[in-house]
Amino acid sequence: MPDSILVTGAAGFIGMHVAQRLLAEGASVVGIDNLNAYYDPRLKQARLDALSRHPGFRFERIDVADRDGMQRLFSVHKFSQVVHLAAQAGVRHSLVEPHAYADSNLVGFVNVLEGCRHTGCRHLVYASSSSVYGANTRVPFQSSDNVDHPLSLYGATKKANELMAHAYSHLFALPATGLRFFTVYGPWGRPDMAMWLFAEAIMAGKPIRLFNHGEMRRDFTYVDDVAQAVVRLIARPAAPDPAWSGKAPDPARSNAPWRIYNIGNSSSVRVPDIVQILERELGRKAQIELLPMQPGDVPETCADVADLERAIGFRPTTSIEDGIRRFVEWFCSYHGAAAARGESRKSS
Repeated sequence: MPDSILVTGAAGFIGMHVAQRLLAEGASVVGIDNLNAYYDPRLKQARLDALSRHPGFRFERIDVADRDGMQRLFSVHKFSQVVHLAAQAGVRHSLVEPHAYADSNLVGFVNVLEGCRHTGCRHLVYASSSSVYGANTRVPFQSSDNVDHPLSLYGATKKANELMAHAYSHLFALPATGLRFFTVYGPWGRPDMAMWLFAEAIMAGKPIRLFNHGEMRRDFTYVDDVAQAVVRLIARPAAPDPAWSGKAPDPARSNAPWRIYNIGNSSSVRVPDIVQILERELGRKAQIELLPMQPGDVPETCADVADLERAIGFRPTTSIEDGIRRFVEWFCSYHGAAAARGESRKSS
């Protein structure tokens, strides 16, 4: 990988891990992020500090919604490959701050597409989300399923990204690969996601809120597996499918160089079971508060990753037990709680 690769959202959870893997494989990485305060910017800065120890990494603070800033970035570097992971995340947050999603996920994505179009990018890999499946109830979710019924604005913006990328692939022959991430977890995770929220509540002796009265299942996918899949796909630009037909269109492929893949663990786990594993690893009991289903949520997610396996010979391998153990070890270290964890194990 001789050219610099752009990773947007490099200070984010998945962005950091993808950048780390690219650097480990010898790539030069330019990372951008706006370091907003959706969650603690100190965590984002700590991720950047870890990346900056590598001589092949360069960081620029840019908001993808900044049209002029993005034009300058692309004109200077002319990236051959772009991994676009920057976005305003969070299903529930989209209920209260919708304009943040329009700015980052729609305007920002246009700026990335335009940068790729005008500077000869050979492959755009971008983050979509399992949220696009919305009202679908058939599991496991297949990338070829219809996704016309999102249940949140966040999910709608990710569906829009897929459509926007297809238009550019069709019009300008831009190879574009969309990745529908499922529930990603692991070290350096996000404080607004279940694994962190649950661990933090258990350590603080505060109640854990389980929605839909605990009857929720999620396809938890370990971040190292996710990063490995992303990096493998970077080297496999989307290509037109000669068998694709507009008479019976497959929603995950096209006669343009455009593809969609699920990035998941291909199994769903009961959320209460996640709490039990965390209890065991942290050596403390959780307090449980059962609540109704929240707007925008779905009861179950599960990814069919057969297309991913056929494309790059890859299937996630990290078990939920191993993944949570690694997360807890990092979580306690990050919070300076390793000693407290050891004492609680002895007394349990």
